[in-house]
Amino acid sequence: MKLTVSKEDYLKAIAEAEAEEGAAIAATIARWLDVSPPAVALALRRLRRDKLAQVDRKGRITLTAEGRKISDRLRFRHHLVERFLYEVMGMEWYKVHDEAERLEHSVSEDLEQKLIEKLGPDGPCPHGNQVNKSAAERRKLGLDQLWDTAPGTQVRVDSMHERDRNLLEYFDGLGIRPGVQIKVVSRNYDGTLSLRLDGKPASLGETAAKKIWVSVMRGRTARP
Repeated sequence: MKLTVSKEDYLKAIAEAEAEEGAAIAATIARWLDVSPPAVALALRRLRRDKLAQVDRKGRITLTAEGRKISDRLRFRHHLVERFLYEVMGMEWYKVHDEAERLEHSVSEDLEQKLIEKLGPDGPCPHGNQVNKSAAERRKLGLDQLWDTAPGTQVRVDSMHERDRNLLEYFDGLGIRPGVQIKVVSRNYDGTLSLRLDGKPASLGETAAKKIWVSVMRGRTARP
């Protein structure tokens, strides 16, 4: 079996869709990789042929043990590259995902080990994400999506979805990034949340607010 960059991209996308949305389906993979549904269908046939993925009768895609081994390795290298670009090279946090997408396929075992020695094996990426952590695992740690936070609550941004560069730049323009404290002021009729960051007002729609994971700041008084 020849392992191509395209196969690695599909395997990683399937694993990430499982982690973030609970199940991977072809429509999600097409959207995330910006490819057509026929292209996804063809790729899935090849992954099934190579015994790297399976598709059930409901269209849910799962990885085999070998497919998951490959995706886990790639996701870990992606994570290391993001941390290197941010922590060592000083690249803006909202830019590193796209760069890591290109570089992750070229990381050798020797370079991976050097990155681990330089950065350590643990630690969040610039978007606050721990490697291979699912939505279910985040909730077990007491994290919630910003959209689900009750009005009047002060929260701290823990992490966020990192695939959408335009959305990340929008967050950065609002001052929303990992570690920032936010007060949820109100949930509005038009489907937005009114927020206050560092004393300044802001608002987010449901789609964007569901991309941000937060922890409640207990025992702290929110700014008015």
